[in-house]
Amino acid sequence: MYAVVKTGGKQYRVTPGQVVQVEKLDGDAGDAVEFSEVLAIVKEGELVVGNPCIENAKVAGEIVTQKRDKKILVFKSKRRKGYRKMRGHRQFVTDVKIGEITA
Repeated sequence: MYAVVKTGGKQYRVTPGQVVQVEKLDGDAGDAVEFSEVLAIVKEGELVVGNPCIENAKVAGEIVTQKRDKKILVFKSKRRKGYRKMRGHRQFVTDVKIGEITA
């Protein structure tokens, strides 16, 4: 059994017991979270697809950690002009352990 949920502008395929790294969610480690935007559920080989979301479907989870992702370097340059700029960025992310999928 798995579900496709939408959070932070992205879609994630989740299964019970899986730890997923998503965009930052409010809360501390140990807090419960609930994803109500469930786009699809596959249960025992049967696919249920929402339009765009499945009504009364939820995915429950628990926040494991709040952290920052690895650094991404952004380098800009213009040829023959001597213009070079380098910036770094670290995105805030949340690790969520998926619990129960209900439809």
